[in-house]
Amino acid sequence: MITCKNCQHTHTVKNGFVRGKQRYQCRACGYNFVLGDERHSHAIEVKKALCIILYSLGKASFGFLAKLLGVSCTTTYYWIRQIAASTNESTIAPDIQEIEFDEMLHFIQSKKEKSGLLKPRIVAQGEPLPGYSVVVMLQRSNDSRIKSNI
Repeated sequence: MITCKNCQHTHTVKNGFVRGKQRYQCRACGYNFVLGDERHSHAIEVKKALCIILYSLGKASFGFLAKLLGVSCTTTYYWIRQIAASTNESTIAPDIQEIEFDEMLHFIQSKKEKSGLLKPRIVAQGEPLPGYSVVVMLQRSNDSRIKSNI
């Protein structure tokens, strides 16, 4: 029995041909679908993965990614939303430490207020695969009032 791609109901009927393939209609929800939809290619999956990586690094906008990958802005937006909906919210490990960077102190000593890398950062370090290291740096929010002794 053929199940609906939308509601997984088994009450479906044939409903013509599309692109040379049999089209079916679900009697429960009215959704039209084709079995074995082969419109996905390896090149699109690679573009999608690159889009996700560049966007997650925070260095690219939807427009820039669209121009770079040769797709529309809406497509890049849908790719990002699809991955965001399928991922769980991240949890902060208890062994994360807060450190302060002062490497640029000699460049901005004359400034009256702290800016740039002088602000306290939250740093998480991990090793997702052997031989690879990941460091994530987050700026602490202004309303954080809890001081850690770690």
